[in-house]
Amino acid sequence: QVQLVESGGGLVQPGGSLRLSCAASGTIFSIYAMGWYRQAPGKQRESVATIYSAGSTNYADSAKGRFTISRDNAKNTLYLQMSSLKPEDTAVYYCNLVDTLPWGKTVDYWGQGTQVTVSS
Repeated sequence: QVQLVESGGGLVQPGGSLRLSCAASGTIFSIYAMGWYRQAPGKQRESVATIYSAGSTNYADSAKGRFTISRDNAKNTLYLQMSSLKPEDTAVYYCNLVDTLPWGKTVDYWGQGTQVTVSS
């Protein structure tokens, strides 16, 4: 079982910055990818950024140029540096880990979420 604990959310003014962290613990076999998702009130959860085991990254169009995803492999910690934040970035941000089990099956794990509110 894998546990993901997010931190770093909060209230920030438009144009400000925040860094989210996600600490992974437990039995992890082989990480295929880790990512950040968000869900705003009344909307579906959407992918924000993903980092794959080889280090390649993928961003939603809304995040490109403003957000940076990174990972500290030694600490099993995922980060999302967010800058130039906009009110529309307001959402609960969730950490996701895709683990490849020894027999080839993948399994998704989710954190509990951290609230990010962008408002003046």
